Amino acid sequence: MGQATPSNLSFWQKLHNKIDHLYNGSSPSSRRFRWGLLAFDAITIFYFILASFYHHIDDFHILEEAIGIIYLLELVARLFISKSKFQELIHPIGLADIIVIISLLAPSLAENFSFLRVIRTLRLLRSYHMLRNLRKQSRFVRMHEDVIFSVVNLFVFIFVITAVVYVSQVHINDDINDYIDALYFPIATLTTTGFGDITLVGHDGHILAVLIMIFGISLFLRLIQTIFRPGKIRYECPSCGLNRHDHDAVHCKHCGEVIHITTEGEY
Repeated sequence: MGQATPSNLSFWQKLHNKIDHLYNGSSPSSRRFRWGLLAFDAITIFYFILASFYHHIDDFHILEEAIGIIYLLELVARLFISKSKFQELIHPIGLADIIVIISLLAPSLAENFSFLRVIRTLRLLRSYHMLRNLRKQSRFVRMHEDVIFSVVNLFVFIFVITAVVYVSQVHINDDINDYIDALYFPIATLTTTGFGDITLVGHDGHILAVLIMIFGISLFLRLIQTIFRPGKIRYECPSCGLNRHDHDAVHCKHCGEVIHITTEGEY
């Protein structure tokens, strides 16, 4: 039996290949598609912040339903090309997407969980193909990869914890009435400012505050460390596996193996 050619593939096989190329390909169109997904997520996160102040406007509810439909179609597309659909669905990223979709299409069932959508942005940014594209397209990204990911990790933590603070405190804490109030507390805690004008109430709130202090400050310190630590490039040595080298390195500092770090001639 011969291999299937593009001319005799079924409609569903052609559709599968097309979608898989968009998510995993290296062509300019697939890169633009993934950049578009990142941009769309960033815009919708900004919208969720804005909409929290105008949740009574009917046009906003219509827009949220439209966003929910887009998210649903995108989730279906990922499941369609996934080799393990069940694992994709029960993965924390998949579960977060489901919660977001429900919150947008049926807000009465899962209100205020839309901020969990930001988790998916981190997943796209951390994917191998996206990371490879970022390295190829930007010398700045290659030189400051650790700093960029530390910033992303910190921002994702802030947005996710803001959602948790809002959901857990909005109905029981008079100091937290919208997302800005919920965002204010993690920021004040992470910067160790601690004005004390907004505090979390109840045992759950106290536990949450402790978690913010432990994990948030750890991420903040990680960011400071990567900013002031001498810059390194990630390149795995084929001999010993060391994956951090100086920008102008020609030999691995650990084993002496000749390494071939791709540069643009600046070093």
